[in-house]
Amino acid sequence: MEYPELAARTRRFTRGAPRAVTVASDGSRVVFLRSPGPEDAADALWVLDAETATEHLIAEPAGLLTGGQGDLPAEERALRERLRLSASGIGSYAMDPAARVAAFPLSGRLFRADLVSGDVIEVATAGPVVDPRPDPTGRRIAYVTSGNLHVIHADGTDALLAGEEGDVTWGLAEFIAAEELDRYRGYWWAPDGRSILAARVDESRVPRWHLHDPARPEVAPTSVAYPFAGAANAEVTLHLLDLDGGWVDVHWDRETYPYLVSVHWAEGGPLITVLRRLQQHGLVLSVDPRTGETQVHAELADPRWVEPVLGTPSHLPDGRVLVGGELAHDGYDARCLFADGTLLTPPSLYVRRVIGRMSAGAGAGSPDLLVEASEGEPSEQHLFRVRTAIGAGGAEIRPLTTAPGWHVGAVGGDLLVVGSASLDRAGTHWTLWRAGKQFATITSYAAKPPYAPRPMLDRVADRRLPAAVLYPRNHVTGRRLPVLLDVYGGPGHQEVLATRARWLERQWWADAGFAVVTIDNRGTPGVAPSFEKVVHRRVADVVLTDQVDALAALAGKHPDLDLDRVAIRGWSFGGWLAGLAVLRRPEIFRCGIAGAPVTDWRLYDTAYTERYLGMPGENPDVYAHHSLIELASEPAGDDARPLLLIHGLADDNVVAAHTLRLSAALLASGRPHSVIPLTGATHMTAGGVGEQLLRLELDFIRRNL
Repeated sequence: MEYPELAARTRRFTRGAPRAVTVASDGSRVVFLRSPGPEDAADALWVLDAETATEHLIAEPAGLLTGGQGDLPAEERALRERLRLSASGIGSYAMDPAARVAAFPLSGRLFRADLVSGDVIEVATAGPVVDPRPDPTGRRIAYVTSGNLHVIHADGTDALLAGEEGDVTWGLAEFIAAEELDRYRGYWWAPDGRSILAARVDESRVPRWHLHDPARPEVAPTSVAYPFAGAANAEVTLHLLDLDGGWVDVHWDRETYPYLVSVHWAEGGPLITVLRRLQQHGLVLSVDPRTGETQVHAELADPRWVEPVLGTPSHLPDGRVLVGGELAHDGYDARCLFADGTLLTPPSLYVRRVIGRMSAGAGAGSPDLLVEASEGEPSEQHLFRVRTAIGAGGAEIRPLTTAPGWHVGAVGGDLLVVGSASLDRAGTHWTLWRAGKQFATITSYAAKPPYAPRPMLDRVADRRLPAAVLYPRNHVTGRRLPVLLDVYGGPGHQEVLATRARWLERQWWADAGFAVVTIDNRGTPGVAPSFEKVVHRRVADVVLTDQVDALAALAGKHPDLDLDRVAIRGWSFGGWLAGLAVLRRPEIFRCGIAGAPVTDWRLYDTAYTERYLGMPGENPDVYAHHSLIELASEPAGDDARPLLLIHGLADDNVVAAHTLRLSAALLASGRPHSVIPLTGATHMTAGGVGEQLLRLELDFIRRNL
């Protein structure tokens, strides 16, 4: 069986692999999701007992549902789309800090699992369930149904905590928060389980778009609130709700700081991060849970945009507030952690996420921080232990992973769980550690890929752009090869990673007779803030220039790359980049495949687009300069190159209008192109719609090179 069929049957070799790994606060248990086999799509809930290193199946979808899985609530489908979650079965779960109780939705029904005894019961609810969460004591469960926030008490009483009719929801993250700000939640329990901090989202001012799959004329269009660039955003407010009906509004200058980016509530009180609309300034605020008044703990500022660090802000054990952000002065260019203004991590460390606190052991004092970060090599990520105790003599940083690759972590007490992916091994390998010693692993049932790609990773051009070249496995040196530039290139995402999974599909392309090239241009993370933010207001010029320059630099090192035969392929931002390359640089790119491309940035959402291009009313020339439709409308010359456009008709992120409008402009100017509409496919699923799509793409490139 060839790669496309295997990839489709195994969800790109992820079925059967552990995911969503969390650890009990005392390190006694590890909780995770995993399907029972390499071709089984339904994830089940598992617990690994750390004392005995044994795994226990807690909840399996087939055993809990009768008559098969039902339809997901619309809010659950939207959340999975924002999370890019394609697994079926138990998509997510939430648990109390001690990992004694877990709650999860299944086909809109609520289940409660006792993670100690293994007992699972279904809990009656007022309607289809979204995002259920036990309180920190494990006695109650909150959930959202039809945009209303409910709490189920220990005696089974289901109480409506907050709800309204119309365009208002309680307890859900709005589209912008989930799609662009990495906030997927809309409510947070107090540490004592007696109150909830909840977001109220009013979408009444947000423009309504109507999405319809023409292949299903019997189905009415779906109306969605879509805040396109320059339009009104949802109005988001925060409220402290106690379980007895008390209500306190949280006060901050929402007119100036409309984006609620993060909320953290643990011992020490609630902390929130809010940003201005153009995201050049933000505040870290503490909230008084008695009055709702806020106090500024830190300011985040950058003339381009602010990029908060995931996992911050939070309180340290000594009461200081941990904040993550950029250090871009005094010659520094880094993403660091601060505690009340004191630098905790060195500028050499590019901090990506704070995982949590790690016990330093008996008598060792204050817990340390566990962080995911890169140091010097953007294609790798490692785990570092950061000492935060006052009087430690400055930042004390210790790496916990050293093997090349991409490492993620979860922590509870003195138990560390490490997920490691590399070029030397298929999938992610999960190991359990105590006192610096590995004592157990989490089993993976994932299928093994049919080959082991060996990309050649490099840093090229004067900007030291991360890049990689992948040859056919049977390549003979001296044989010139057409080049496939497989790209993304957008902010917030890297493609050149030292993990095998990133290169499996690209090896299939290479074995079809190409030298596959991938480049992370400026604007992508992992190097330094200045590397990312140079694209501000000039994304198109910087990104395309870097791709072209890096391609030339690679050809100087790899003479088998035939730059007279170059194709480009990308999805989403990468689809926009592929279209830009073919339309703007036809002398280099002979054809392109643009999947779900953003063709007119005025049709894309507020937070992402305005962060990089500004407000469309104030920067019309910038928007026109970045528009594929404007480019396609220019008269076609003899060097016009063919484009293959692919788009899911159910895409609610980059709507199909992008591709349809580009196609109309290409047709009007006489430019060669084809369109593949994907019936029922969303932005997420369209990228892996099946093995036949890959073969259609391959045929298109072969015909045009």
